[in-house]
Amino acid sequence: MYIQPGTQVTLTGGSYRGQGMQGTEGVLVKEYQPFNAPKDGWDGFITIRTADNNIRVKTTSHNYAPYVNLGDGETMIEEAPVVVAEKTDEERIAEIAERFDILDEMAQASIDGIVRGMVVTGPPGVGKSYGVEKILEKNSMFDKLAGNTIKFGTEKGAASAIGLYQLLYRYADPGSVLVLDDCDSILWDEVSLNLLKAALDSSTKRMISWNTESSALRREGVPEKFEFCGSVIFITNLKFDKVKGKIKDHLEAILSRCHYLDLTLDTMHDKMLRVKQIVGDGMLNTYNFGKAGEEEVVNFMESNTDRLREVSLRMVTKLADLKKMSEHRWMTLAENTCIKRG
Repeated sequence: MYIQPGTQVTLTGGSYRGQGMQGTEGVLVKEYQPFNAPKDGWDGFITIRTADNNIRVKTTSHNYAPYVNLGDGETMIEEAPVVVAEKTDEERIAEIAERFDILDEMAQASIDGIVRGMVVTGPPGVGKSYGVEKILEKNSMFDKLAGNTIKFGTEKGAASAIGLYQLLYRYADPGSVLVLDDCDSILWDEVSLNLLKAALDSSTKRMISWNTESSALRREGVPEKFEFCGSVIFITNLKFDKVKGKIKDHLEAILSRCHYLDLTLDTMHDKMLRVKQIVGDGMLNTYNFGKAGEEEVVNFMESNTDRLREVSLRMVTKLADLKKMSEHRWMTLAENTCIKRG
C-alpha cells in the first residue's frame, strides 16, 4: 500500500522517543525510509506532522505503512503484495558460487587488459583474495619458468601515498595487475585516492605524476611522471556503496571508474553456506578425513556459529588441523582455542 504525503493518518503502531505511537494523529510528511541498520528493533521511520511539530516515528519494513482512518480513499494506491519465494540452501550456494566464478572471470579480464579496475568486497575469510591470487599464479607460471619479470603483484596492509606511486610504476606495463588487498588506509588519504583515480581513469592515456621532490623516487629510479597501462584490483571488507561522510564522494569517484563486485555474504548463514560449498569442492581432501569426518568439522562450525571467534574458511583450516592433531580430543581443543569465552 502506498499512501501519499499530505494525507491525514492515525498511527496503528511505531515508536517516538521510546513511547508507543498507536492512536497518534497527524499528517504524513514523508513516507517510510529505511535505516542503514536496524535501531532498537526498528527498521526505518516515517515523518508525520502533529499539532506541535514534525516527528520521526520508528517503524518496521514489514509494517511500512502503519496508518488507519484514511478518509475518502482517493489518497491511496493499492498494490498487489509481492511474494518473494524463499531460496533453498542449494539455490543460495549456487548463487554464491556464481559470484566467485564471476570474480575469477573478472580477474582474468584484468590480466588481459579488458578490465582496468575492479573493487571486490565481502567479509573477511571467505576466499576473496584466494580466487584472485589463484588466477594470477596460473598466468604467471610461464614467466616464472622462463625467468621473466613477474607482471602481477599483491600489496597487503597499509601503503603510503608515495609507496602506492612506486607500486603503480612497477606494474604500469600493459598486462600487469596490481592487487591492493586490505589496503583500506589508502582510501582515507587524499593523495593516494587521486593517484588511484588517475590510474583507473577512462581516458586513452592514463598519466600519473608526483609533483613533490622526492629523494626516495630518485633513489629507486622512479620518474616523476609515467603512463599507467596496467590494471588494479582492490580487495576490501568495506562496502563502497554504503559508506557515508566525507569519504563518500571520493569512493563514488573510484566506483565510477571501476567494476564493483559485492560477494553478498552478509549473514552468518551465507558464510556457512560458503564454507559448505568450499568443503564440498575439496578444501579438506588433503586431510583424508573422508566425507563423514569433513561433515563433522562443518557441523561443529554450524552448531557454534554464534560462539566461534569467526566464521570463515580460515576457521575451517584451524578446526581441521586440530582434528588431525587429535581425532578424539579435537572438539575439546577447539572449545578452548576457537570459541569466544564468556
